[in-house]
Amino acid sequence: MWCHRLSHLQSSLQDLLRGRVICSALQQPSFNSLFPLAVHWHHTASKYPNCAWQQHEDHFELQYANTVMRFDYVWLRDHCRSASCYNSKTHQRSLDTASVDLCIKPKTVRLDETTLFFTWPDGHVTRYDLDWLVQNSYEGQKQKVVQPRILWNAEIYQQAQVPSVDFQSFLETNEGLKNFLENFLLYGIAFVENVPPTQEHTEKLAERISLIRETIYGRMWYFTSDFSRGDTAYTKLALDRHTDTTYFQEPCGIQVFHCLKHEGTGGRTLLVDGFYAAEQVLQKAPEEFDLLSKVPLKHEYIENVGECHNHMIGVGPVLNVYPWNKELYLIRFSKEKQNMVSRQWSSSLQSSSPESTLIYYCYLISETSNEYRESHL
Repeated sequence: MWCHRLSHLQSSLQDLLRGRVICSALQQPSFNSLFPLAVHWHHTASKYPNCAWQQHEDHFELQYANTVMRFDYVWLRDHCRSASCYNSKTHQRSLDTASVDLCIKPKTVRLDETTLFFTWPDGHVTRYDLDWLVQNSYEGQKQKVVQPRILWNAEIYQQAQVPSVDFQSFLETNEGLKNFLENFLLYGIAFVENVPPTQEHTEKLAERISLIRETIYGRMWYFTSDFSRGDTAYTKLALDRHTDTTYFQEPCGIQVFHCLKHEGTGGRTLLVDGFYAAEQVLQKAPEEFDLLSKVPLKHEYIENVGECHNHMIGVGPVLNVYPWNKELYLIRFSKEKQNMVSRQWSSSLQSSSPESTLIYYCYLISETSNEYRESHL
């Protein structure tokens, strides 16, 4: 009897949330007694921003800035920015997440201009700015681009005529550093000219950008075609299109190259925008893009030369995307360091094989190559 009644009331509640319940159903005393939190929308007065919210049993729904957002009550309590819950000097939470009741609900919710106030069962009050909620909501993050970029091929980059930055301006002025960083963040590459050909000046330049990372080669290192290390970069063989340190669990984000001395012929620099190539894959074959962003590949570096004995393995997909907005942020691509592709993925994913997809990506990489610079970096 009770099971049947509860089942009926649960169905009625679901219909209510979908807007299918007729008015007479809302007058049933048994429904209201079992569900004292009647679900209804709250709207702001016309002088305030267009905002409406609704309290559900397990989450809070907010309509603001042309966005419908859903917040779990535990999340709202846990992210409270009050002085007792958040240290504004260290930007770290003080509240113990484990102490928050998983079934917590606010006693009251009110809006004062652009600030929402949640009063919790213990009397604690949490306040949130509406714009802060949009910026930190899952729905808001899906609409937000983390890093704006200008995608390019040889023609686009040549037409853009991106200026280089003089070394002294880069080192001594904020404007020079700003120009360099703007170019780098938008295009993925940037150039500094008139750098004295020494490791010391190169290190000064690198430290102006960020901290220098320790690696198996050191922080700063020379390399030439003497095969002093077990890597193709230390030979006279040409290096095809690739990204470096794919065998690190976290590949390097910024690399600085400086040609200190050049004798003979060869050594041209080949530059490719892998993000442009990835966008071509996404537009022409979205299922292949999905495959490249989901299948983890093993990249391996094995070195036994002289006193250098290293074996490093990095695992990750070729294309790394943010899960909330599918924005590409990292490419791990090196045919030389790539280990064999596991055959199990071919049957587990309803798409082309990883091998054929990688070949297709290699083709698009070659199509977007940019050999506009004849000089040596």
